[in-house]
Amino acid sequence: MEEGFRRKTPEEILKSISELKRGRLKIYIGPFSGSGKTYHMLREGNSLRQKGIDVVICAVSTMQRKETIEQIGCLERVPSIHWQQGGVEKKDLNLEVLLERNPEVVLVDGLAHRNRTGAQFKTRLQDIQYLLKAGISVITTINVYELVGYHELAQKLTGIKVEETVPAETLDLADEIRLIDVTPESILTRLSEGALETTQASLSKRNNLGKLRELALRLVAEDVNESLEKHREELGLNGPSGAAERILVSTQYHWNGSIYIRRGQQIAKRLNGEMLVVTFMNPQKQLTREQTAFKRSMMKMTEKIEDADFIELPFTSRRMIPRQLVDYAIKNNVTRIVLGHSKQTPWQEWVRGSIANSLMKLVNNMDLFFIADTAEAKGERILPTSIRQQHDTNPYRRLSETEVKEQISRIKRGTFKVYIGAAPGVGKTYTMLREGNVLPRKGIQVVIGLLETHGRQETLEQIGDLYTIPRKVADYRGTRLEEMDVDEIIRHNPEVVLVDELAHTNIPGSRNKKRYEDILEILDAGISVISTMNVQHLESLNDAVEQLTGVRVRETVPDNILRLADEVQLIDVAPNALQQRLREGKIYAANKVDQALNHFFKTGNLIALRELALRELADDVDERLEAWERGGSLRGPWRRQEVIFVCVTLSARAESLIRRGFRIAHRLKACWYVHFVTLQSEFTEEEQKRIHDLQQLTRRFGGQFELQYARKPREVAQKLLEKANLYASTQMIVGQTKQNVWQRMLTGSTVKSILKYGRHMDVLVVSGFSQKER
Repeated sequence: MEEGFRRKTPEEILKSISELKRGRLKIYIGPFSGSGKTYHMLREGNSLRQKGIDVVICAVSTMQRKETIEQIGCLERVPSIHWQQGGVEKKDLNLEVLLERNPEVVLVDGLAHRNRTGAQFKTRLQDIQYLLKAGISVITTINVYELVGYHELAQKLTGIKVEETVPAETLDLADEIRLIDVTPESILTRLSEGALETTQASLSKRNNLGKLRELALRLVAEDVNESLEKHREELGLNGPSGAAERILVSTQYHWNGSIYIRRGQQIAKRLNGEMLVVTFMNPQKQLTREQTAFKRSMMKMTEKIEDADFIELPFTSRRMIPRQLVDYAIKNNVTRIVLGHSKQTPWQEWVRGSIANSLMKLVNNMDLFFIADTAEAKGERILPTSIRQQHDTNPYRRLSETEVKEQISRIKRGTFKVYIGAAPGVGKTYTMLREGNVLPRKGIQVVIGLLETHGRQETLEQIGDLYTIPRKVADYRGTRLEEMDVDEIIRHNPEVVLVDELAHTNIPGSRNKKRYEDILEILDAGISVISTMNVQHLESLNDAVEQLTGVRVRETVPDNILRLADEVQLIDVAPNALQQRLREGKIYAANKVDQALNHFFKTGNLIALRELALRELADDVDERLEAWERGGSLRGPWRRQEVIFVCVTLSARAESLIRRGFRIAHRLKACWYVHFVTLQSEFTEEEQKRIHDLQQLTRRFGGQFELQYARKPREVAQKLLEKANLYASTQMIVGQTKQNVWQRMLTGSTVKSILKYGRHMDVLVVSGFSQKER
């Protein structure tokens, strides 16, 4: 607060004044050429022009694409400077004419373009910076592989070669970045129809398009994460937001240090998080020759890992290490601390203190991951191995009757596409309708099965000539309500049906409880479906969304429904642009705007949800890459075949543990189990319902739920470990509980017993559990 009263320095005043005069820069970024960047840039230009803003275009390349040319509309074109290079026509910005014309906004393609010899500036980036200083705003486009660093990675992954690039830091200059996402299937369709041409053969391969798409998603997610951390810092918020993972590996200058770092790398890679490696050193003691060698080796290994830092922290007392580690983790927004199992005896723990036990008392909103102590016994490999294939690849094996039926139903099934967004109002329904209007031009019959326009005029205008199937009217408690008429859609039998709001819950008494179940019926009838949803409705993200926004989403969609989709496409909008739409009345009615801006549509919420959507879709792309091509995943293979064992009680946080278990198992391609050990022989009706709900949730996620009895509290850990060992579990997930001294003495600590006797497996201790939830 005191900072607001400090007098600004002359330099700060001058900087603020220059920022007022400077033009705004917006960058449309895409995974590859043909993704629709120019189309969306021109569409925005027309939208700004309709609001009375002076917009011109210069050096815009439509590539003779019909739908892109149509978007030019009435936009004024400032002639560019044409020149030839190797028989290819190039366009430079005519800076002199642009300055004389002095528009408010210039639309220009190709941020990475290099100018002709003798031009005022060597690159288009310099041209744009010149225009910004003159107070002219610029909207421009770029592909992810045209950024330095990413162009090398793109070439390594796909073979694509790029001559013209800009520094990756260029994105830092932008006031707004918008990703134009597109699926490989859409690009391949455009290529086959002749609506798109490419000079790069590598851009006609689905797996290469997928890799570039994932690069673009992760790039924008990282940029969003930086803005989120900055926003939280300005608000004085500490600790992780919950939108991204940051892994801290705590190790020592010891022979197993490299194993811990490599294991941390594998975890960080599968969770798409950054990694920090922390060691503690007593400044009063000199390292031995052996420790010096280990330090050199560990630092060298960390340097080779992308997004990893090596930090050495001084300590004077072993008992102070847990506090130092937690303070450092909070300061650096760490979500998970990775460390080895303790090898101390109970007596040594009493005398010297237990780092693990102290950490469990100190951490809040941060998980602890204890690495299995298998190196000495089994000679654990440091390098990751390939994932073992789950299915029989022998082409001569005869399919069973069940497999034949499954294959036939898959062949008959309609195609399923989902548009996903970070929040309401990003334009999912608009885009769905736009695609619905394009398909009839290709001879494909499209109808609207269920549409929710929420009174948005620009969305209503996109309906065009599309026929809408009448809704079914039902009486519920004296009120007439409308729902989608599945029977009428199937009777009408179109090729494609557009269905809004995938997560919708049908009125009581409907044949299906949820709209996604209606959609499954339609797909099974051989009708293709295009639908929409927001990322917060994905069931496994329920806890993350509540942590980010403070809102518990009640309507959810099981993750497997999204995995069933043949295509999932993100509609990306920057938070400030979304808030502006809200203020203009394009999302909610005017009387709801202020409430929305102060609650769900707060800047921090929108930034976090945007990052969550980008990362979730990047993971989805990566999963599909792994299915298409062995070794095609950007995250790399997991080190071994995994079995995940989740321990729950009837606490309010049991669902969170089940969701966590699913997400980890899904990323590791692992089978997983949920186990509940109880001391009760009988349950109340409420408890029985609770057990049933947990069983149903586990089954929806594809896991197995089991219940077992124990005679006394100290047997619980033993029963859990016996069952985990029976399944050859490699990772156990438990919820941390807070107990006082008397409780620990009377009943023992289940978590501590698991850590003591389960050293042969990885143990993830999930934070956030209160004593009453034990």
